[in-house]
Amino acid sequence: MVQPSIQDVKSEYVDRLMDMPGVVSVGIGQNESGEAIIIVGLDSDRTEIRNAVPRQLEGYEVRTEIVGTYKAQ
Repeated sequence: MVQPSIQDVKSEYVDRLMDMPGVVSVGIGQNESGEAIIIVGLDSDRTEIRNAVPRQLEGYEVRTEIVGTYKAQ
């Protein structure tokens, strides 16, 4: 079975992730090894939110980062 692209995985899960309290963004980045990962941006550092975000989606690492809140300009 062929692993889906990270873009496809992000597209499949973005709505579910964004519906989680405290999640403000979902993007694609790289880990220290240069491998593609999914980055979930959080509004604040709350353990319950970090624990609710999966560590992996369809074979891709998922990492949380505290980005704060966004305001429309």
